[in-house]
Amino acid sequence: MIMKTLFKIMILSLISAAVYGDPLEIGTPAPSVVTTDHEGKSLNLGEALAEGKALVFFYPKAMTPGCTKQACSLRDGYDQLTEMGVTIFGVSSDTAETQAEFREKHQLPFTLIADTDQAVSKAFQKGRWSRHAYLFIDGKLEWLDLSASTAKQAADVIEVLSSLES
Repeated sequence: MIMKTLFKIMILSLISAAVYGDPLEIGTPAPSVVTTDHEGKSLNLGEALAEGKALVFFYPKAMTPGCTKQACSLRDGYDQLTEMGVTIFGVSSDTAETQAEFREKHQLPFTLIADTDQAVSKAFQKGRWSRHAYLFIDGKLEWLDLSASTAKQAADVIEVLSSLES
C-alpha cells in the first residue's frame, strides 16, 4: 500500500514537472502572487518576500506524517531562524480552515498559505505533491531545495544561512 502511494506521488510529481516547467533559478526575483493565509486573509507573497530573509516551504498535505515532521522541524528551529532574521511561510493545497487547524494542533508560529487554486505552486513552477523549500533574501532566490527534508528542514536552512553569512 505504501509503495503504491509513493509510486503515485512520484508519477504525479513527474507529470507536474512537465506541466509547470523547470524550477526557479538562483537569483530569480520572488514570484509576485496574491494568495490566502491560514486565517482566510489575502496575502501578497511577492511583497512579503521583497525585504529581508524569507523561507517558503511547500508540503503536500497538512496532518500527514512527513509534512508534520517538516513543519514541526521549522517550529522547533523557529527561535534560531527568527534570530537569523528569517520569516517563514508554509504552503500546501489545503484550505485555510485545514491550515489553521494544522497550525493550532502543532503550535506552528508561522504563516501557512492555503494554495487551493495552485496559484503559488504555479508561480514557483512546482508540482502539487512535491516538497520544496526556497530561501529569499531581499526578494531574490538565494537557495532552493527540491527534495526538502522532513525532520531536518530547519537544520538545513540554518546551515545554508550560516554558510551565506560567512
